[in-house]
Amino acid sequence: MKALHKLYKRIIQRVNINLREFNFDVEPFLKNLVPFDQLVKVHGFYAVTIQHPLDFQFRHSNLAGSYLLGKCFTTNSILYRSDIRGDELKKKGTIFHSGKYQIPIARDEAIRIENSFLIKTLVHNHSHDPETPENFVISNTVSTHYANIHGSPTDGSFLGPLATLDLSTVNDCIIGAFSYIQAGEINHFHIEPGTVWVRSPGDFNFLYRYPSRFLNRYVKFRPDCQPEGILIDFVDKYKDAFEQIFGTVNVESSINVPATASLDRFAVVQPKTSIGDNVLVAQRSFLQNSHLGRGANAQENCFIINSFLKGFNVTAHGAKLINVDLGTMVFVGFNSFLRGKGCRLEIGKDCVVMPHTIIDIREPLQIPPACLVWGSITCQADLEINSIPLNILEKLEDGFSRNNLVFEGSGKKFVSSFQNRIHHILEANGAFYNGKDRKGHAQNNQNISFNIIQPYSEGDKKGVYPTILIQP
Repeated sequence: MKALHKLYKRIIQRVNINLREFNFDVEPFLKNLVPFDQLVKVHGFYAVTIQHPLDFQFRHSNLAGSYLLGKCFTTNSILYRSDIRGDELKKKGTIFHSGKYQIPIARDEAIRIENSFLIKTLVHNHSHDPETPENFVISNTVSTHYANIHGSPTDGSFLGPLATLDLSTVNDCIIGAFSYIQAGEINHFHIEPGTVWVRSPGDFNFLYRYPSRFLNRYVKFRPDCQPEGILIDFVDKYKDAFEQIFGTVNVESSINVPATASLDRFAVVQPKTSIGDNVLVAQRSFLQNSHLGRGANAQENCFIINSFLKGFNVTAHGAKLINVDLGTMVFVGFNSFLRGKGCRLEIGKDCVVMPHTIIDIREPLQIPPACLVWGSITCQADLEINSIPLNILEKLEDGFSRNNLVFEGSGKKFVSSFQNRIHHILEANGAFYNGKDRKGHAQNNQNISFNIIQPYSEGDKKGVYPTILIQP
């Protein structure tokens, strides 16, 4: 296992060099985070489908438990139970729009991961950096449990558990646990845990930060320790169910799947669950005693338990719904945690629940239609502080502030940007498929085959995968 240990040290050194201005050492955070014997025992797998380009190149890497789709190159990296989803990469001949620029794509885009350690991390979408339109690059980066790197080229950075980088370019940054960043381009930032930052330069700036005492109950990450807190305990509770799915070669669906819907082979579906037409259920999602109406989706690492989704709902990567009723066209953002403990949470139609929102209630709560919701909510009084009707927000031109939130700029542009994005997500997922036109992931992902890849099982190279090239 000598080569695997050298690779691990190499990655640590490369990341530490990039973060040296912060005097930050990633090694204490990685120590014992992933047992090395797991990197040998667990196989990786790649998907084959005629709907997506097939081009995989793996060099001097470990891919234990990781899922790869599309055009992906991995060099000198360790991917542990990560999802590298290349089904929205840009195609040769298309035009990439960035501000006033229209950039022709000269070749099919690829995800390129180098000198990085990604632990239970989702990589998805395509590069939103106009300087690298053909390459979605992740280099010299460590990303820990249940983080999302969504359309965000990243170099020399560290992501804490449940952090999200969304549609941004991030260089030489430390992103604290449970922080969400959608800010265009950031360089040399140390983002504190529990920061939610959405910025469109010249248009708007949304900045919220969780009180540390509250956040630490839900997620905390310290050197030489495993991630801990309510969110980590919640996910760990269901680990065995996923082990059974990943350890079984052939799995028959336990529910009826409409011809226009897609239920991923690596999703867990428990009894009393139903899905409607044009529904997408992604890998590593968990459904139990719930209904997903027409056009709804459950994206990677989602949990939907004892809940009812009326239809055309976006449950973004890592979001968790327990005892929740959603009206139509409700958006629940990345890694949000919505739970009614012995009671129901009702969210009216057209609401936008901001990424990394925590709604954890012990008494019934109703959120009116067409509201923006953010931050920490445990009761009606919290909701009144941490929400605003969309029609009122649209009228604000100079921003506003409440407790831990500061909003600057145009409310109209902020609302419009979210509404446009929600429509795009539903479109991409095939929610509007009419039997002939407007196909999306729910229709294109129905016929995927999966293939296992394994590392050396003994000797100095134990745990390292041989160089593998997989092409059409």
